[in-house]
Amino acid sequence: MIAFDNSYAQLPERFFTRMTATPVAAPGLVAVNDALAAELGIDAAWLRSADGVAVLAGNAVPDGAAPLAQVYAGHQFGGWSPQLGDGRALLLGEVIDTNGLRRDLQLKGSGPTPYSRRGDGRAGLGPVIREYVVSEAMHAMGVPTTRALAAVTTGEAVYRETTLPGAVLTRVAASHIRVGTFQYFASQGDTEALQALTDHAIARHYPQADGALELLRGVVAAQAQLIAQWMALGFVHGVMNTDNMTISGETIDYGPCAFLDGYDQGKVFSSIDHGGRYAYNRQPDIALWNLAQLASALLPVIDEDQNTAIAVAGPVLNEFAGLMQAAWLRAFRAKLGLNRAEDGDEALIGGLLKILQADHDDFTNVFRGLADGTAAEWVTNRPAFDAWAAEWQARRDRDGATADQEALMTRANPAVIPRNHLVERAITQATEGELDFFHDMLRAVTHPFTKPDDALWTTPPEPGEEVRQTFCGT
Repeated sequence: MIAFDNSYAQLPERFFTRMTATPVAAPGLVAVNDALAAELGIDAAWLRSADGVAVLAGNAVPDGAAPLAQVYAGHQFGGWSPQLGDGRALLLGEVIDTNGLRRDLQLKGSGPTPYSRRGDGRAGLGPVIREYVVSEAMHAMGVPTTRALAAVTTGEAVYRETTLPGAVLTRVAASHIRVGTFQYFASQGDTEALQALTDHAIARHYPQADGALELLRGVVAAQAQLIAQWMALGFVHGVMNTDNMTISGETIDYGPCAFLDGYDQGKVFSSIDHGGRYAYNRQPDIALWNLAQLASALLPVIDEDQNTAIAVAGPVLNEFAGLMQAAWLRAFRAKLGLNRAEDGDEALIGGLLKILQADHDDFTNVFRGLADGTAAEWVTNRPAFDAWAAEWQARRDRDGATADQEALMTRANPAVIPRNHLVERAITQATEGELDFFHDMLRAVTHPFTKPDDALWTTPPEPGEEVRQTFCGT
């Protein structure tokens, strides 16, 4: 029922471990993403059947699959780990979707692998709910991201800080090739494998690239655009380790992620990010740091002479800052409804962010309010905002085309984001066996630019509802 067309499995055996998932006791369906299933050429009705649920839970291997756990390394919070890998996930295989694009199908929470590092290889229902909701919201907001095809419960418990229902997420990605995948082979001194991986990544993601240096340039550009989109939505990834940065430029691994409610440049949500390494405002710097690790890994296949490789890779890395700044300006100009660029735009944008920062005003509602005339209602310092709004109006007058500006603002400023306190509510209810709120939230966040009738989805948390910490699923 799934037309697999596997390519990663054709790479040398040292790229992965072939294995099957650990069966679960009593799989139960949580959700199937009908639209994504259709895009992948998979019958959603079959996914809901007993045979389909068995595949989604890892209890059955579909014809044509080539299940394997990928190996990679990575810097985690800046510390080097020479071998990581899929510790609780299996790549089932790849399909060619209806747009002719190659997509990975991965089971996340499918049991232990040789890379589990003493972990149980399982996922709790809470993290699965979080990733399902947030990744589908990100897709709806136009952000490159992995996606959720389906989620099932396992009928078994997993043990973290508390006992949780077990679950498996079926994740879809352009690929699961990470910066850490390149780091693994580079650290092994395995230039042959590094070249094979480079060739595979180019063929899959950057077919226009002529060699490793152009691959690096493509990844630099993709990540600059991605991080700018994160910043424009107030998204905090929370764990930007090099094993959590894809070569494709998709957002991956929604562990301790969250969205800003009140604007705070230095906001950290992750319970384990004690030093603020992955704070909201540090994300561009960390992306560049990660890209530097990719460049270092690629040096042996950029040029046989290391000095030459360094000399040509450095300028490519240096392109990131300009690309990132340009993408950030484009994103925030759109949020202000500005069609054309002016030299003073960065100062104008910064002026509004400074006002929001002072009182931690609601980021999403202020920017959406610029489109519908309600922004001032969400700002604490009205005199400062009114003065800024006069400057903004003068800038809009110079820009012209008022109707186009309003349409641009509506498209760039979501009314609905996955509010952290509502995600937690969906998780709490799901772990108690109630899935209605999860499905209601999913419907709301996948239509982010349409203002909903129910104000629940656009209302910031009350003080007692604020989510100050989020947690990894491991």
